[in-house]
Amino acid sequence: MRVVAIVQARWSSARLPGKVVRVLAGRPLLGHLVGRLRRVNGLDGIAIATSDAPSDDPVAAFAAREGIPCHRGPLEDVATRMLGAARASGADAFVRISGDSPLLDPDIVAQALRLFGDARPDLVSNVVRRTFPKGQSVEIVRVETFARLLPRFGAGEDREHVTPFLYRNPDLCRIVGFEREPPAGEVQLSIDTEEDFKAVERLIHALGPEADAAGLETLLATRQRLIAEGVLRA
Repeated sequence: MRVVAIVQARWSSARLPGKVVRVLAGRPLLGHLVGRLRRVNGLDGIAIATSDAPSDDPVAAFAAREGIPCHRGPLEDVATRMLGAARASGADAFVRISGDSPLLDPDIVAQALRLFGDARPDLVSNVVRRTFPKGQSVEIVRVETFARLLPRFGAGEDREHVTPFLYRNPDLCRIVGFEREPPAGEVQLSIDTEEDFKAVERLIHALGPEADAAGLETLLATRQRLIAEGVLRA
């Protein structure tokens, strides 16, 4: 099966507008994420799904500079936008990645890919129960199943957050979850606010040349050290 990572990203974040293309430690936030996705073994491609609103022209321009396919669709209907991106990529399944996750560990994506390949479910997810930090969320969705169920989605959250309908209806799709031990679901490694942005930037600077390749355990250990030193807040 052809599996493509699709990054959902838009400029119009409610709490931190423009964050996905804002320069973070010397490169656009999305640049850090794309660089990490390029390290994932087993992916058949990477694409960006953004909106057709003029405000998202900078996101499309970033994709063009990086040589990454970019699909543009409805601003509020992210689910339809993701399906359009998956079909445009010729994907049999898509890895749903949030554009505010510049520190995503490629090994977690690879783990999800292995589970998907072995079990062939409709959805592989590490957020059935959140045990991974925010910013390390990975879902792999079978396109055929998603297209079949999308007309049954409600408005609002179902369309904006893409997968809630699947979790609410496990009788309609087969879900395989995986977890981290010990749990670290309370840790914030994504970027939602200005404070998050500054914290991630400090973490990247602390990692130095190893930042691009740092896996989750290194990220957590470095974050804990910075908290102990008073550089970051817990």
